Amino acid sequence: MDITDFYDTFFEEAEELLTDMERYLLELNLEEPDAEQLNAIFRTAHSIKGGAGTFGFEALQKTTHLFENLLDHARHGELNLRRDIVDIFLETKDMLNDQLTAYRNGEEPDQEAFERICKTLQQLAEEEIKARGDGSPGAPASQPQAQTREAETEAAGEGEPAASLLIALLGISEENRALLVEELEQFGTVIAQSGDAERYEVELETTTSAADIESVMCFIIEPEQIETRSATPSAAAAAEDTSPASQAAEPESKAAAEPIAASGASEAAEQAPSSQTTAPELAQPVEPQKPMEPKKTASKPPAKPKGGAENSSIRVSVEKVDQIINLVGELIITQSMLDQTVSQLDGVTNGSLVNGMSLLQRNARDLQEAVMSIRMIPMDFVFSRFPRVVRETSSKLGKEIELHTEGESTELDKSLTERIIDPLTHLVRNSLDHGIEKPEEREALGKPRVGHLTLSARHQGGNIIIEVKDDGAGLNREKLLAKARESGLSVSDSMTDDEVWQLIFAAGFSTAKEVTDVSGRGVGMDVVKRNIQGLGGSVQIMSTAGQGTTIRIVLPLTLAILDGMSIKVGDEIFILPLSTVLQSLQPTKADLYEMAGEDLVLRMRDEYLPVIAVHDALDVEGAQTDPLRSIAVIVQGEGRRYALLIDDLIGQQQVVVKNLETNYRKVPGVSAATILGDGRVALILDIAGLHHLSQRKKEARQTSLDTSAKPLPTSTEVALS
Repeated sequence: MDITDFYDTFFEEAEELLTDMERYLLELNLEEPDAEQLNAIFRTAHSIKGGAGTFGFEALQKTTHLFENLLDHARHGELNLRRDIVDIFLETKDMLNDQLTAYRNGEEPDQEAFERICKTLQQLAEEEIKARGDGSPGAPASQPQAQTREAETEAAGEGEPAASLLIALLGISEENRALLVEELEQFGTVIAQSGDAERYEVELETTTSAADIESVMCFIIEPEQIETRSATPSAAAAAEDTSPASQAAEPESKAAAEPIAASGASEAAEQAPSSQTTAPELAQPVEPQKPMEPKKTASKPPAKPKGGAENSSIRVSVEKVDQIINLVGELIITQSMLDQTVSQLDGVTNGSLVNGMSLLQRNARDLQEAVMSIRMIPMDFVFSRFPRVVRETSSKLGKEIELHTEGESTELDKSLTERIIDPLTHLVRNSLDHGIEKPEEREALGKPRVGHLTLSARHQGGNIIIEVKDDGAGLNREKLLAKARESGLSVSDSMTDDEVWQLIFAAGFSTAKEVTDVSGRGVGMDVVKRNIQGLGGSVQIMSTAGQGTTIRIVLPLTLAILDGMSIKVGDEIFILPLSTVLQSLQPTKADLYEMAGEDLVLRMRDEYLPVIAVHDALDVEGAQTDPLRSIAVIVQGEGRRYALLIDDLIGQQQVVVKNLETNYRKVPGVSAATILGDGRVALILDIAGLHHLSQRKKEARQTSLDTSAKPLPTSTEVALS
């Protein structure tokens, strides 16, 4: 068996482990560290080290080994955690991630960075040894002692480095079983093997710990498909007897390795002289302890009983899921074509065909929703990245800020979650820098010293609403207008608050007094708006002076399937995203008002909406040009409302979105395309882009009129010039 076949599984699971490690590190209470969190961080490094050693990733193995030693001291109370030490641990986690990326790309990790992080970890270990050089019981006074304790820990809970191990493979077919036995031979010598597909036992003579073997094998098979125990009778009996009485009677070498954080062990350690070894310490009376669990139950679920359900999840590549989604999209297009054909037939004589098409339509939609749900992942995938951002950015800015998250279980298409991370990062950093005040300023205003930043997500119709909310100073209208005038932007005092707030998204716009490594260069917010619009979404801002600012992002749940409204302009069919459509009406002469130039507005409930003639913006021939004979569709884009003049409303339908830029090129006013039931291509309109396109055409015509209105120069004027 080629072990490189399992590289991808190792990389994916190692990245998940590192993500968990970062979360645990950020959640640590430095004054009273949680023992379970420390153990979980240690197990993460231990698992990655085992896999890296088997796959031959030397730099990754050495880094995790040094890291693991420090974590081991921390979880035994021998390393007093401080903020700077946690920062070093987080930096190490980043380095491990970089090394994984390098190995994934078939490259060697950066040697200079590898040496630097190793030196940092070694220096930290030496400093702690020097700081505890008084010979206290918890001090790692020498390397041999540390190695001895590490070996004892391995024996106690993290795996038994026994001479002979009994490894059970559960639910493995004969063909795959032979490959797995070959893999086990890399750890030692197979003495005996027997069993069937349900349970196949392999006796292995090895110097590798059971924990390391499990860590590597779990990158190949599911955790519940392997069980390990010592093949020696005494160890087997001890493994079977897990009562408190038998635990208390375990050999001293195993009991000595229980975490120092345990109440009885810690009390005994405090009473013992510094020169005592671990065994005499445990001769002191101790309270009965919880039965010690083997390593596999601490890091993975126990094996399922015979006859139980199979594993409830599988790992599938995104490419395969995308292929299925594309096929379902084609199926929906085909179903639409058939539905259009059947709709032209007599429903009485072709009743069974009509009923069959109705059933096909329902099944196709259910299939599409089921397949799309496979790509849906919770927003926790996005939100989990920001505790680190808030921690480091607030530290740089000298601010005290707490992060709160809401709606982490809200699901969004995987492709959208990956592309929304950068815009959200800009918005979070902007709130930290410009929104929330410094602790002294907050106290002077009667606010708590600690500022609060909230990330939330929720579903609303066919969209997801993501909000970045802070309790800072809020936006200053006068300051924004003054800065806009300095930047040469066209503004007026009559602008609404919503229009003023949108100024922060102008290219090159920044209210920072000086340039820092956090902000001040006038880049970022304009990119945020462009990226969100590129995802078919919009950005809205709500702000109250002295109370804070909320930035709301509205996104479609997926980019693959769209609920749309079909409209007709001339002989062309266009699609409006249904989420942007508010209502439709037949305008009257009293509703329309002419403004300067060619601008036309529609009055609706005391609000004046810009009118966009779709036929004019997109150069559609044969369309209705009289506004009073057109239909006005009220739509919303970029936080503003517009009235689109069209010829007719066809109806609502579900369409498969096709990327126009990939298959053709960027078209102004158009976001994507789809294929209709009759095989024709229909363009999906971009509301904001359509408005900008319409304005540019009006300005171009006005410029042309101004130029043509000028009198021609006389021959004398030409001669003088």
